[in-house]
Amino acid sequence: MDRFTDIFPLRRGRVHEACGASAYSFAFALAAQHKGAILWIKEKWQADQLNPSGLADFISPSEILVAQGKDQPEVLASAEEALRSGAVSLTLLELSKPLSLIAGRRLQLAAEAGQSTGLCLIQDGMGSNAAETRWQCEPLFGGADSTLQRWSIIKNKTGTLTNWDVRWDAKTRRVIVVSKTGE
Repeated sequence: MDRFTDIFPLRRGRVHEACGASAYSFAFALAAQHKGAILWIKEKWQADQLNPSGLADFISPSEILVAQGKDQPEVLASAEEALRSGAVSLTLLELSKPLSLIAGRRLQLAAEAGQSTGLCLIQDGMGSNAAETRWQCEPLFGGADSTLQRWSIIKNKTGTLTNWDVRWDAKTRRVIVVSKTGE
């Protein structure tokens, strides 16, 4: 079985996917593990806006660049260029439609060329065959810790499928794996 530290932060030079109610928390925690600029790209028509100041518990707002594309092909083209250039350490994409195998493969080749990491935030059931890993991220309710989440790796090209219960430690700016009760 993979240890959490063997797989998170995510492998550089590859593109990964996250879905579920806590996918944004996963993305924020991943961003905190990267040094250098981070690019967040979404389609312009999406009404909700990312507020970089809201990420202050994870990263400095000055480290994140927010971009919009008119549609998904423009978002993918921008992401491909960012990944290939290596100018940003992490490229985050919010996708509204499934990726074709060709589009997913183009992102993988660009990430490999630039040795940067990509993360596609997707809806459940919308995954691409080209993704290196896919994570199902859900909050865990009940108990005293309201920040507890379960991150399940549901696709992994290089290892096993498993899950971890985690929480974010804002003081140390890192993910803490929480052991199961009684273990």
